[in-house]
Amino acid sequence: DTAGTGVASMLAAAHAGADAVDAAIDSMSGMTSQPSMGAIVAALQNDAKSTGIAMDDLTPLIEYWESVRFSYAAFESGQKSGSAEVYSHEMPGGQYTNLQFQSTSLGLADQWSQVKVAYGAANRLLGDIVKVTPSSKVVGDLAQFMVTNGLDESSVREQAASLNFPSSVVEYFQGAIGIPFGGFPQPLQTQVVKDLPIFAGRPGESLPPLDLDNVLVELKSKYGESIAETDLMSYVMYPKVYEQFQADLDLYGDVGKLPTRAYIEPMELGEEISVDLEPGKTLGIKLVAVGQLNIKDATREVFFEFNGMPRSVFVADRAGKLNKVSRPKAEGVLGGVGAPMPGVVFETKVKVGDTVEKGAPMVILSAMKMETVVAAPTAGKVTSLPVTAGDDVQAGDLLVALD
Repeated sequence: DTAGTGVASMLAAAHAGADAVDAAIDSMSGMTSQPSMGAIVAALQNDAKSTGIAMDDLTPLIEYWESVRFSYAAFESGQKSGSAEVYSHEMPGGQYTNLQFQSTSLGLADQWSQVKVAYGAANRLLGDIVKVTPSSKVVGDLAQFMVTNGLDESSVREQAASLNFPSSVVEYFQGAIGIPFGGFPQPLQTQVVKDLPIFAGRPGESLPPLDLDNVLVELKSKYGESIAETDLMSYVMYPKVYEQFQADLDLYGDVGKLPTRAYIEPMELGEEISVDLEPGKTLGIKLVAVGQLNIKDATREVFFEFNGMPRSVFVADRAGKLNKVSRPKAEGVLGGVGAPMPGVVFETKVKVGDTVEKGAPMVILSAMKMETVVAAPTAGKVTSLPVTAGDDVQAGDLLVALD
């Protein structure tokens, strides 16, 4: 319902003969969600197309989901109204707020209007494709890449052979998610893919067989016998995400007992929460004070009461860590290769002294589900590698220097 015409569209569909239409409960509806179910039900109450649903039956559901939404308020996008410009950029409603959040995390909050314009341009570059998960993500990744690097539609076409595109864009042109209607736009596909293989048919047909039983055994040997089939499915579909989940679980423990809002948002000073570990065993935790930033290791001492007893713990301040590191920029460094996007160094593929060929992968960056492989623009010898796995980098920061 991004444009605000959802209810009218559903009513028109009903009168045109549709047997079912998509809607959302009122407290979760509107804007980039589905149109209001209550509005559709009320509008058709005295019509031949009446839904047979009583408004009084909807009210408890509306109130329940309103309370649930409050608990997850931290994920609200801040969008206040619909936007008919969706007819220009064609961004799916389900992606709109996700991409807005992702852009904010990448430092593009004040360039959101440019991201929306770039989304339309990215869609055209990719061949005006059907935008559903995962194809819509490809368009969004390319749009953010364009804004971060100051590229418009024509400059992408001109510089395509030398750009380090996000991995999702490269894989799209390889045919990893299928072949779009009408085929891939040329010569852009050839320029982006370079020497990488291209799928000729359905990508899944060429995948090697996967022994799920064997993978389950491996997971249990690594993480313990509590691993279930749901863990297995998570791992085979999203291996990196699952491994990070297990690493966080090992670091923080089981946070499933925490109240939802306390898990999602920082506690306020003086706030007290109750954590029910098991029947008859409840912990009271009260935040008392937050100490000054220790600039040496970017930590703060946090003071709280644990069932009335004073406790403290040192917590890493992510913002302090980001402000602490000042990295040299690639611009001005002879043979310097910079980060095309802000993110975290996921992996370094080279070391100082290595000789690399043109196009060889050197560093892999990851940010908000977007992965970028930074390749060698020319053949040469690695003379400097100022980053390691886990380092935060900004666009333009020096990653590798080649001689």
